Amino acid sequence: MNSLDAAVTDDRSTAVQPSVDSDRESIPGSTLTGGALADVGPGADLHVDPGRPMRAPVTPAASVTRGFADTGMEPGGQVIGRLAARLRGVPVVVLSGAGLSTASGIPAYRDRHGRWQQPTPIQHRDFLTSPLVRQRYWARSFFGWPRMGLASPATGHRILSAMEQRGIVSTVVTQNVDGLHQKASSRRVIELHGGIGRVLCLACGQHFARAAVQQWLLSANPEAAAAADLPAPDGDAQVAHPVVSAFRVPACPGCGGMLKPDVVFFGDSVPRDRLAAATQAIDAAQALLVVGSSLMVYSGFRLADYAHRQGKPVLAINRGVTRADHLLELKIDGDCGAVLELLALAMQRPA
Repeated sequence: MNSLDAAVTDDRSTAVQPSVDSDRESIPGSTLTGGALADVGPGADLHVDPGRPMRAPVTPAASVTRGFADTGMEPGGQVIGRLAARLRGVPVVVLSGAGLSTASGIPAYRDRHGRWQQPTPIQHRDFLTSPLVRQRYWARSFFGWPRMGLASPATGHRILSAMEQRGIVSTVVTQNVDGLHQKASSRRVIELHGGIGRVLCLACGQHFARAAVQQWLLSANPEAAAAADLPAPDGDAQVAHPVVSAFRVPACPGCGGMLKPDVVFFGDSVPRDRLAAATQAIDAAQALLVVGSSLMVYSGFRLADYAHRQGKPVLAINRGVTRADHLLELKIDGDCGAVLELLALAMQRPA
């Protein structure tokens, strides 16, 4: 069975609770750069054999500029030229992740080794079944949303938008929920995990702007506005327990139903229509370019695996390891914005 035809469950789950088992036979183990053995089964984080410690995937060459390196033997400028040549004259689908938005002030979940650097995110099932979990979510979101809502596109977002206008990028499939591709004027964007700027009533199906819900939260919790917080990914924040325990969560103003951000929580499933749109975009393109994603979450990895199975080159710009390193034709290890700037300059030169 093709992996994309199997049951779409727990697309954002981790190795703690793997529950997508139907595709495991179709995705082999791999050897990452540096010789570390990895388990790349669906629904699982990266597992490295403790007997074979994993090192950084590349050693920067002396001639590498602006702090990035490549996975081959060429100096950085040469691998930029190779990537530019690979993208000339072909429409490419971009699969973007959190590494693209860190330059906009939005933290990422993982470090360059694919390890969690933030508290475990709220799980979909817990949000639906526990009033305390919903209280915690909305309290933290109350403080985290302004930073997310006011964030501006970074250099990388703007360059990808310009590449779309030039016909180089056909579609952006993003794992991010921040809406920054749209703010940068990208027109063909598939939000794999939804958008944090929208809120859904699970009872009546009505949608609300997240900015409007922020005002409802403020009206219900006027004393909370002065509390301090620390930023976290996806519009989240770290907030003191007394603030969370006293936080009041408003209901849908239309029917009194439960409000949920219009995003795919960890442990939830990517809607089939979004997955179908993403695979159709890959089918129509000549390559897949991963930008700023470790692909540790299965919903992203499965698209890289799908492109590889269709014979499409899978290319990557990412700081650190990815779950799909064994599938990549070419990878540049470095800051997304800096590499995309150099790539844009390289593509302006004659072939």
